[in-house]
Amino acid sequence: MAKAKTRYVCRSCGSVSSRWLGRCPQCGEWNTMEEETVQPPAAKAAGSFQRSGESTKAASLSDIAMEQMERIATGIGELDRVLGGGIVPGALMLLSGDPGIGKSTLVLQVAAAVCRRAGSVLYGSGEESAGQIKMRAQRLGIDAANLVVQADTSLDAILQEGHRRRPSLVIVDSIQTMYSGDTDGTPGSVAQIREGTSRLMTFAKTEGIPVFVIGHVTKEGTIAGPRMMEHMVDVVLYFEGERNYQFRVLRSIKNRFGSTNETGLFTMDEQGLAELTNPSQLLLSERTAAQAGSVVAAVMDGMRPLLGEIQALTAHSVFAVPRRTASGMDYNRLLILLAVLEKRVGLNLGTQDVYINVVGGLKLTETAADLPVVLAVISSFRDMAMDSTTVVMGEVGLTGDIRRVPHVRRRIKEAAKMGFKTFIFPKGNQDDVPGDDFPGCRLIPVATVQEAIASAFPAL
Repeated sequence: MAKAKTRYVCRSCGSVSSRWLGRCPQCGEWNTMEEETVQPPAAKAAGSFQRSGESTKAASLSDIAMEQMERIATGIGELDRVLGGGIVPGALMLLSGDPGIGKSTLVLQVAAAVCRRAGSVLYGSGEESAGQIKMRAQRLGIDAANLVVQADTSLDAILQEGHRRRPSLVIVDSIQTMYSGDTDGTPGSVAQIREGTSRLMTFAKTEGIPVFVIGHVTKEGTIAGPRMMEHMVDVVLYFEGERNYQFRVLRSIKNRFGSTNETGLFTMDEQGLAELTNPSQLLLSERTAAQAGSVVAAVMDGMRPLLGEIQALTAHSVFAVPRRTASGMDYNRLLILLAVLEKRVGLNLGTQDVYINVVGGLKLTETAADLPVVLAVISSFRDMAMDSTTVVMGEVGLTGDIRRVPHVRRRIKEAAKMGFKTFIFPKGNQDDVPGDDFPGCRLIPVATVQEAIASAFPAL
């Protein structure tokens, strides 16, 4: 009889090697080669899945009938927004995030919502016992009779139960704890994760039942397991947020049935995750007017406009090299903006410690927050407060010019709805915002940093 062979597979790119290597020769990642046992063809064929029926035939695109698939609306508006309107039948969805961020809480609330609207749900858990899931359900106020819980690490048993019950949704928590008897290796290994994802994909497509899979993340923030797992699934969702803050952000990294620009915002409380329908109001709820170093910025989180408060503090440094600290924005971007202020505006910050904080744990990832940061630094340095009804947006170039930003109209509309009256924005976006659309508002287009400073601080 042929003997089983051992090979090493890179969990990042899937490259195969006959011996262990510290660095993958294909993608260059370190310590990603994991051992995998390959069964001989005879033994592998005995337990493998054989396709039955006739093979599909090629057809012209114009002759292919359009499939009418009705999405399952969960009633959780933020989740439905990210998914593109609801759960698509037969979709394989991967949810990932840091430990303790609320992944299991989210899928349990999704299961309860689907039970109320569509039918039964099969919840397969390899991490918790049935009693532990019952305790969480009681804490969240969930008591659904058609929510079936199966605490088992055998993926074969969960899929067998899914074939028998044919629920409206199947949840697997998590793929790293599941074990398939058709493949050797321990749960969480590259071979087990790849085989488990493949079997779940086959189940979802053949039965037309959507599947939610929870995946762990590594210390680098990437999904644990082979990278090809992300290519196999239909939807990849990341659940992000800081443990010390109440905000949680659901992002769509990949979505075959909708846009990846939408984000869902939640807050974590004692009753679980609650939708955050007006995040701007919550972010600015504790803001005090007429404070030096405080500026309201209009930023985009996906396709959603958000208003956030940016605080800056400058203080005389007692060190030879002044400190630069940024919380909520890129540190290197802050250094660039301070260099622009030194060179183009003549602001002497060489002896000043500069601290930047984005209130509420909000993360600024777009360049439209450049101009608000610059004006906040000037406000703190000169100890002059900006008008409390002013909102700022714009990208700052190295030459001191203000570059256009996308979706200016949506940003101003969101701010005007909350009572803001003055808007400082790039001159390149002037044609995008007709003055007649915002009566009673003062629109100030600026082309350079000097113009923005003169508009924000007339006394300077």
